[in-house]
Amino acid sequence: MANTLTFEDRVVVVTGAGNGIGRAYAHEFAKRGARVVVNDLGGSVAGKGSDTNCADTVVNEIIASNGHAIANHDSVVDGEKIVGAALSEWGRIDVLLNNAGIAYPTSFHEMTPELWNRMLSVHVDGSYACTQAAWPHMLEQGFGRLLFTSSPFGLYAAAKFAHYSAAKAAMLGLSKALALEGKEHNIHANAVAPFSASRMTGRTNEEQARSPFGPRYLAQLAVWLCHESTIETGGVFEVGGGYIHRVRNELSNGLHLPGDMHTAENIAEGASTLENYSNAIHPKLGESWTIGKDVFGDGWSSEF
Repeated sequence: MANTLTFEDRVVVVTGAGNGIGRAYAHEFAKRGARVVVNDLGGSVAGKGSDTNCADTVVNEIIASNGHAIANHDSVVDGEKIVGAALSEWGRIDVLLNNAGIAYPTSFHEMTPELWNRMLSVHVDGSYACTQAAWPHMLEQGFGRLLFTSSPFGLYAAAKFAHYSAAKAAMLGLSKALALEGKEHNIHANAVAPFSASRMTGRTNEEQARSPFGPRYLAQLAVWLCHESTIETGGVFEVGGGYIHRVRNELSNGLHLPGDMHTAENIAEGASTLENYSNAIHPKLGESWTIGKDVFGDGWSSEF
């Protein structure tokens, strides 16, 4: 039997932990010995209003189970305050799960700056603010684990969710870039794209607990990704209902039309090549020079 993954003496911050997936994260990490900051503004799924009871209830549940937790009611855009709560109470932050989110459909022709900015503020600005506040402390202690929350909508998109899809796609780039920057400092960053019953899908906590695709499945993956023994970094995982898939980038067979051959007409004639993946390329983390290597070979950087 595999060794139990424990988090004694580790401090974990979970944003949006008053309900759904975040609540499952908070409970599971606390059960495994972590000291948990349960952050939740308590706003609506559409990102309006506030309710301190959301975070307080989860903290009371954890304490009743002999766990260690404190509540924080700040908005994720005030990341310094959230991280500051962990530092004030326990003097460190080891794990940050950027889970807080909102969701509401909007047809693009009805999109307004307010609707767009409200969505990106929580997902993108909030994840940035909390991570930026935690980063120097993780650098100083030579340890950190970051988890960012994308979505199948961020991977594949969805009509009437352009703002949500854009925000969730941003989590992929942010997590991968920080994985590259943090690797030499033992700071790992990964992203998950959950398929889960949650408050956003209209399920109560009781319904989520009974669901065959409840948030407990997300919590187990988060524990593994954020444990000190796990070397995984820069990964993207789609997860739900007991299934986990690693997501990777894939390039089709290349259509090579050099010089005067590179015309729109020849691209149209050869477009079927771009549907062929028989010799697909799968760039690794940080390999942003794929076309550069096509043009110049492995030593392409010396050309600039």
